[in-house]
Amino acid sequence: MARSPRLFLPGVAQHIIQRGNNRQACFRSDGDYVAYAHWLQEAALEHRVAIHAWVFMTNHVHLLVTPMQERSASLMMQHLGRLYVRYFNRLYQRSGTLWEGRYKSCLVQDEGYLLSCYRYIELNPVRAGMVEDPADYSWCSYQANGLGKSIAMCTPHSEYLALGKNDEARLASYRGLVKCPDDGALLAEVRSVVSQELALGNDRCKEEVASILECNTHLRSVGRPWKK
Repeated sequence: MARSPRLFLPGVAQHIIQRGNNRQACFRSDGDYVAYAHWLQEAALEHRVAIHAWVFMTNHVHLLVTPMQERSASLMMQHLGRLYVRYFNRLYQRSGTLWEGRYKSCLVQDEGYLLSCYRYIELNPVRAGMVEDPADYSWCSYQANGLGKSIAMCTPHSEYLALGKNDEARLASYRGLVKCPDDGALLAEVRSVVSQELALGNDRCKEEVASILECNTHLRSVGRPWKK
C-alpha cells in the first residue's frame, strides 16, 4: 500500500512523534540525548525548520516545528536519523533499525491549539511519572519556554511570544498555562490526530486545510468504513 502524503502548509506548525522500534529504548545515557540534540539542531538549521518545543523520552521523541519548505521536516528527520542511528548502533554494537517505521506528524492550528501542543509535549515526563514538575526534566524545551534557559535550538512561535510583552511576562504566563489541569478530551484528540497524521484544530481549520490540500483532515473512526 502506498504511503499517504504528509500534510504541509507554509508557515503552519507540525507536531512530530517518532518511536523506538518495538518500543525499545532509543536513548540509554545522557550522552545519547546530547548527541541527538546536537544533530537535531544541525539538521533543523540546514533544512530550514524552526523548532518550538520538544521532549526526548526514553523510547520516543516529540517535536513541535514549523518547516519553511514542503520537504523541510522530512529532510531534517532523514538527516538526523542517518547520523543518530549510525552513532547509536556503533556505540552499542548493534545493527538494524532503531525507529518504528517513518515518523508521524500532523498540522497544528495556531489559535487555541498551538500552545496546548507545547504543553502536551513538555508534560510528557510528568504524565509518565518520571518527574513531578517539567522543570525537573532536562531533555525538554520547558527549560527554555518555562524557565528561560537560553537554548540555541529553541525558536519561540508567535503564539508563545504573544503571551507577554517581555520575557519575564511570557515565562510567568506560560508556567501558569502548564499548571492548568489536563483536558482529557484534548489529550485524546492530540494523540489520535498525530497517529492518523491529520490536522489538529477546530472544524473550520480542518475544512480550510482539506480544501487547500484536497484531502481529509478529520479523525477517522476505528473499524469498518462508513457506507456511502
